[in-house]
Amino acid sequence: MPCKALVHDYDFDPCYGMDLGRLLDVVPPTPPPDFADFWRRRYAAAMAQAPRPRTGSTGQVLGNHTVHELRFDSTDGVEIGGWLLLPLAGPPRRGVLIGHGYGGRALPVAPFGLDDAALLFPCFRGMGASPVAGISPHPALHVVHEIEDRDRYILGGCVEDLWLGVSALLALFPEVAGHLSYQGSSFGGGIGALATPWDRRIGHLYIEVPTFGHHGLRMVLPCVGSCDAVRNYQRHHSFDVMKTLTYYDAACAARNLRIPTLVAAALFDPAVPPPGQFAIYNAIPASWRRLFLLKAGHFDYPGRQAQERELTREAAKFLMEP
Repeated sequence: MPCKALVHDYDFDPCYGMDLGRLLDVVPPTPPPDFADFWRRRYAAAMAQAPRPRTGSTGQVLGNHTVHELRFDSTDGVEIGGWLLLPLAGPPRRGVLIGHGYGGRALPVAPFGLDDAALLFPCFRGMGASPVAGISPHPALHVVHEIEDRDRYILGGCVEDLWLGVSALLALFPEVAGHLSYQGSSFGGGIGALATPWDRRIGHLYIEVPTFGHHGLRMVLPCVGSCDAVRNYQRHHSFDVMKTLTYYDAACAARNLRIPTLVAAALFDPAVPPPGQFAIYNAIPASWRRLFLLKAGHFDYPGRQAQERELTREAAKFLMEP
């Protein structure tokens, strides 16, 4: 399937001259030798943290769920805020964590087809309902926060927020163990790909136009997203950011996925270059991956609403699988 360029005002090609065939041929990067050990150590350390979830009803109803405010403890003394949606029909039979894009989330959204699930909408550290002193919520500043320290780079803390979100949901509803999923788009998709391979409590993964895939390509492809901010940072600092970014490559992490994974990847995307999205998809072992092809990401286009409705139905069906 060719990438038919949409009408746009960018001074670069958001298809990057690649059709579906070429995107499926993108070779994922080779991870550093200690990549898996790096993440397994972080996961073990995070699991020593008690999430201590605190909830409070808002008195609101969204779709077939009641809406509750939620706060829980993450690593580094960070308190994570967000929302918990609980089924009106009775106790939850499954749990779904729902990540967000860069810029955070102001409110939860009405879910489709997940009426029996407890839905946790956490805001990752520094964004939305999880402000942290010293961490800017602005995407261009957030994405480079402590990038010169591999162990303290902001993305690692966000991954830990996801893991502690799972812990918080299980502390509240231990009965959903074995029926937990994660879904996230863009920033949330990249964080999900980085986090999920190391957390066996998560049984299904759905990521849409995921970022942080193949940093080697991202650093040389023009875009308007977070990677442009990283490139700008590199131009003004002597530290080689790839020394850190190689440990935060979602395509390297995706090699370790062994759960059903649905990837919605785009042919055209000015913010998250499609070669990086497909590097993540291509890295997932073939028996575990499914592809939903989007005409474009981070861009309005004719037929977008209809395609998004189709994706919503497909994703809900996927997340409801046993």
